[in-house]
Amino acid sequence: MRTQLLAFICLVTVGASTASAQRAAEPPNLLKIFASASDIQDLIAQAKADRKGDQPSVSKPILRLAPYRINLEYRPGNARASVHEHDAEMMYVIEGAGTIVTGGKLVNEKRTNAANLSGTSIEGGNSQALKAGDFLIVPENTPHQIAPSGGAPIVLMTFHVPRPVPGK
Repeated sequence: MRTQLLAFICLVTVGASTASAQRAAEPPNLLKIFASASDIQDLIAQAKADRKGDQPSVSKPILRLAPYRINLEYRPGNARASVHEHDAEMMYVIEGAGTIVTGGKLVNEKRTNAANLSGTSIEGGNSQALKAGDFLIVPENTPHQIAPSGGAPIVLMTFHVPRPVPGK
């Protein structure tokens, strides 16, 4: 019993020190756990200022706690359609209005990286109107594309949620 207790204490101590070391080793830009309303307004202004030409969207990090990332997406134009193969994507509309198309099939599909695909548009799919205050979630492996409406940008908070690996 005493040996098991000592082994358990050693395991907890090693696990805790390893986790602390990993958090301490993370670059500061990967660990941000609070953003105020004024921080969000500053990010919107930065995204607007950072937009180049007719760039359809500008993304700014809001919060980071690996493996999670929450971004602000400033979208004055129609961005490419996307599929995230391993992440669901939760969205909250901060400002503006638009439309999201989900489902269907990517047109002119291209691999963006090891976990994402993109396309020029979506064939088929379902359209849903979006306005400030709306929440939605796009499951992994689901084509989606957002377009602003009303002549003003749509500003979103997006949260990529990795799907847990089965059996782990």
